[in-house]
Amino acid sequence: MTDSSSDDYCYRHPRRQSFVLCQRCARTVCGDCQIPAAVGVHCPECQREANKNASPAVKRSRRMSSLGETPVTYALLGTIAVVFLAQLLTQGLVTNLLLYYPPATIDQPWRMVTLMLVHSERSFFHILFNGYSLWVLGTILERLLGSGRFAMLFLLSGLGGSVAVLWLGFNQAVIGASGAIFGLFGALLVLQQSFGVQNPQLLIVLLLNLVIGFLVPGVSWQAHIGGLIAGLALAWGLVKQRESGFPGGQAGLFGLVFGSQVILTAARFVLL
Repeated sequence: MTDSSSDDYCYRHPRRQSFVLCQRCARTVCGDCQIPAAVGVHCPECQREANKNASPAVKRSRRMSSLGETPVTYALLGTIAVVFLAQLLTQGLVTNLLLYYPPATIDQPWRMVTLMLVHSERSFFHILFNGYSLWVLGTILERLLGSGRFAMLFLLSGLGGSVAVLWLGFNQAVIGASGAIFGLFGALLVLQQSFGVQNPQLLIVLLLNLVIGFLVPGVSWQAHIGGLIAGLALAWGLVKQRESGFPGGQAGLFGLVFGSQVILTAARFVLL
């Protein structure tokens, strides 16, 4: 039995052995902390420093390449924009086809998902806030999780928002991707905590928007709460799965959350 040097363990995750060094600071980084660079890899801190000092031309190039790195985020943004234009042109027809009204769940369950594509035609702030939040959070989370896991996170967070509306706001029709957006907020908080990153600004923004949901008429605070809970649960499960090192557990995690949402949906009508 041989002793391993402490230098052979990731400086951010001391229990993870690795033999890969950051090309800038020479610290050991594990697979989750390795960021591909032109030569070798960078650690997160060195990558942030490199981004800060990059020339305008390099920054423009990185922005252009982000479309290929986060295709799900941009596909969602494009779809939401096209649907919103259709809402305006059809004077409410598309909105009525895609909104979620809990009493119609049994006959039209797909509305629990399609509501994420439609936004208020009377307030451009609704789509602007959700669109901007999706762009900021989505480009970060899709890079961290990968496109497939990010798509599942967005979908199940939005579905979690619909389940909460089903239980807590049964007679109200709802639209918007806010439930999914709050799920992204919650997931990013959990993931940053797992990396040892403290982000009080993100927590403040999240809490402020939660409070606004209770104070402003016409805002579905139920969807916000449901989406947030789903996002927190999914991110926590992904962190635990990563620490355990069993990749197959991810499919089980998504299946467990989705199955729980299906059971909660069915139970609501059993108890009517």
